Amino acid sequence: MNLLYVTTAIPYVNAAPHLGHALELVQADVLARHARRRGRPVRFLTGTDDNALKNVTAAKVAGVDVREFVDRNAARFGALREPLSLSFDDFIRTSADTRHRIGVERLWRECAAAGDLYRRRYEGLYCPGCEQFYAEPELPDGLCPEHRVRPETVAEENWFFRLSRYTDQLLEILESGRIRIEPAARRNEVLAFVRAGLTDFSVSRPAARAAGWGIPVPGDPGQVVYVWWDALANYVTALGYGDDDPGYRRWWDGPGERTHVIGKGIVRFHAVHWPALLLSAGLPLPTTVLVHDYLTVDGAKIAKSAGNAVDPAGLTDRYGTDAVRWWLLRDVARLGGSDFTTGRLIHHSDTDLANGLGNLVSRTLTLTRGEIAASTPPAWCTDLPERIDRALYDFDFRAATGAICSVVDEANRLIETEQPWKGDGQAVLATLTGVCRLVATELEPFLPDGARRLREQLSRPGRPKPVFPRLAQRSRR
Repeated sequence: MNLLYVTTAIPYVNAAPHLGHALELVQADVLARHARRRGRPVRFLTGTDDNALKNVTAAKVAGVDVREFVDRNAARFGALREPLSLSFDDFIRTSADTRHRIGVERLWRECAAAGDLYRRRYEGLYCPGCEQFYAEPELPDGLCPEHRVRPETVAEENWFFRLSRYTDQLLEILESGRIRIEPAARRNEVLAFVRAGLTDFSVSRPAARAAGWGIPVPGDPGQVVYVWWDALANYVTALGYGDDDPGYRRWWDGPGERTHVIGKGIVRFHAVHWPALLLSAGLPLPTTVLVHDYLTVDGAKIAKSAGNAVDPAGLTDRYGTDAVRWWLLRDVARLGGSDFTTGRLIHHSDTDLANGLGNLVSRTLTLTRGEIAASTPPAWCTDLPERIDRALYDFDFRAATGAICSVVDEANRLIETEQPWKGDGQAVLATLTGVCRLVATELEPFLPDGARRLREQLSRPGRPKPVFPRLAQRSRR
């Protein structure tokens, strides 16, 4: 059986989670649930990046002890499980999980033994928001491409990793597809970056600048491990890499898929830096890197620092889990930014769920009174599972949810065309019942709560109640 280990990036906890974090969590959750439904063993990991210097800075600004600040915000990320109906198997916190530190230390020692770590003084342009040094050609108008601020000039002595040593190897790996990157546009960007030549990068920071927060460099307590080395390692430390746990051997050092779901701003870390560290340590590589674009509000990227963050928990409180998950999966583009408005969320929920699927099930159950057995679904919808499989393989949630909507639309047209309430409509109603059951089954990875309610209605007779409320009516109250 082909195992699937699926992970999200772990976010900084310098502020509360926003809708962009929910997008990534829900996408990874769909992949995990879908694979489980197809009978595959799955492990789904998420967590928080507690050791970033920006967490320390934010705690100081808030006048709160760093530990208290990090613990409080990390808990808010973990608490998204219920409002978003997430099914993750593990939640790692890099500052609090003993698995993590011993794994980071082991990875460092392995890379050191390979001769890939050295110490030198360095001066460069550093963006605190990215926690990353940039070369001048990478700064359009002298500004960080991600945060649009001028980086600081930082001079310090750090440990460096010999990334340049792995240029040719990484190029072969990426060109051959040993690491698959989707969408293809992101793969092309990574290939262009590697072909331009790789330079060594700093993998530690002075402990004094970090206020003692972070994991000390093995054998050099005056330095702490760079947050991106620290964070990337979580994918193996959570499996027990540090102490040879059987979980590591099963999920990472085995024949299954190892899939990272990440945002476009951190592709280089996951598709270049991370594979290079693994090559240095002699560890298996990820098999797939799936990259989503950003959500925007009024055209501006949703970000903690931009003041336009949308609280996903608050959104589900108002509109429900199904509506929020559906918008993230139905309306967000595979490539390019997607602008969020409550109007768009309401439109998709009312059009696709309440008026489309909910109406189909309600009409079918009303006409059958729950007393007609389902027949085999017709040819125009039997390929729905395969269409969903293909779309999710391509990391295209719009296409996957679109396949469901197309079947629902066809079934609603069948009702209008055949008018089974006239004469003997038993065969048509049996077909409609079979279609409803198929859709309810295939919907589960996308809307686990709504799919459960549909299955419950379809399994018992009685007057159906609306599974998906019309939100436009609610919003006017």
